[in-house]
Amino acid sequence: MAETMENQEKSFTELGLNDSLIHALIKKGIEKPTPIQQEAIPRILKGMDVVACAKTGSGKTFAYLLPLLHKLFPKPGSENKHALRAFVLVPTRELCQQVYKEVSSLIELCRVQLKAVELTSSMTDSVLRAALVGPPDILVSTPACISKCFSANVLQRASIDDSLEILVLDEADLLLSYGYEDDIKALTPRTLKCQCLLMSATSSADVEKLKKLTLHNCIILTLPEVGNITDEVIPKNIQQFWFGIKSAILNAELPQNSRLHILEEFNAGLFDYLIATDDSQTKEKEESNRESNAEQRKSRKHAKQKLDSEFGVVRGIDFKNVNTVINFEMPESAAGYVHRIGRTGRVDSTGASKFYLSFSSAFSSSNTWFFLQDIAKSVTKVAVKESRFQDLKKEILNSETLKAHFEVNPRDLDLLKHDKALSKKPPASHLLDVPDYLLDPKTQEASKLVKLSRDAMGNSKSMRREGSKRKFRKTRDPLKTFSAEAPKRACKDGEKERRQRW
Repeated sequence: MAETMENQEKSFTELGLNDSLIHALIKKGIEKPTPIQQEAIPRILKGMDVVACAKTGSGKTFAYLLPLLHKLFPKPGSENKHALRAFVLVPTRELCQQVYKEVSSLIELCRVQLKAVELTSSMTDSVLRAALVGPPDILVSTPACISKCFSANVLQRASIDDSLEILVLDEADLLLSYGYEDDIKALTPRTLKCQCLLMSATSSADVEKLKKLTLHNCIILTLPEVGNITDEVIPKNIQQFWFGIKSAILNAELPQNSRLHILEEFNAGLFDYLIATDDSQTKEKEESNRESNAEQRKSRKHAKQKLDSEFGVVRGIDFKNVNTVINFEMPESAAGYVHRIGRTGRVDSTGASKFYLSFSSAFSSSNTWFFLQDIAKSVTKVAVKESRFQDLKKEILNSETLKAHFEVNPRDLDLLKHDKALSKKPPASHLLDVPDYLLDPKTQEASKLVKLSRDAMGNSKSMRREGSKRKFRKTRDPLKTFSAEAPKRACKDGEKERRQRW
């Protein structure tokens, strides 16, 4: 059912919201309602089932949270009995966290005795039970988690039938596409007596399906039809760009004839960009895991689309006039790297190879990749364990709490200081010094300071040693250094002289 929209703008006070909610909105810097909030809030306060379709960022979350909290606020003079009175169901865990954060913030700013909890399917049954102790007034979750709570008897269906007042399906156009249809159908018998709200960014067949499943006699609000404000589903304040880029895809899943046709068209210049996969890495992984996955391949459940074993876009194929090879990940071997960049710079022509990585500056030289490969090989379980042990050892030795223990038990301290390293293999010599271009500016500056301080300490030590030697030479007692035994060389010389005299 559709209603005639009012043309004048209203404030939150005129919409009929509680004063504490209005003060909370002012603290959050929200002064006036958005168009969808102007139309949805008064109808939700009246107890109507509402379907609200509005673009992302139009204020749909507060369009249902504000009237929901208003209706759940304890009435003056009445006892506040905690019970599960509102469900807010969303398709993803991230959205669940976002909605929970907003509702918790409003409850805190309003300083009312309401409790909201967030539940996810990753929680164990014991954690779910602990979260529902009370019980809470508002439950923010996914449909799958609600089904899990019912099947594990964490939630009792009978108690929900008596207490549930409002059901909100946020991002309704995504709920069915995420596979929650059966979960929502299982919840439908619990929603016969409660108010149902559907919020969506688009109007689709899934929204129509959900509307028939959960809503009774609903009001449909679509943002472009709200009041006298004509808005677009795609907002005008966002600049949009699109380009006519001629491109094609090449991978092992395509039939051989299709692959040959694509290569011929690319070499003929019919399109400029070829998006290809390096399936040689996939084949190597499959070969290494062949024995461990033999039983899985026998089962039809684990069957995957068969890849052409003879396909290889990075090896041997003579591409014509390729200027640039763009890599979105590094190959797993040096040979793979050479073959990839070999698709450009054919014969006497020149070419370029680019890598889009979070640390792209690290690949300014060809030797860097091999350096990083050696680093990756050196990071073993034993090396990680040794590193963690060294950190823990430093913490123990520098601990003020354990200082008294070591004074009473010096042997423990001695054993800890002379503990042997776990790794018997010394690190490779070329890994001891990290190239400067791999270091960020702050690390470079810190390493220079460390080097200078070490050099200064080394020079001061040598100076102290030299000074001590000089001091020792000046002050030593000649009588104490006198020896009755002549040096061996002197004895031999004396014997020579005596022999010559004789």
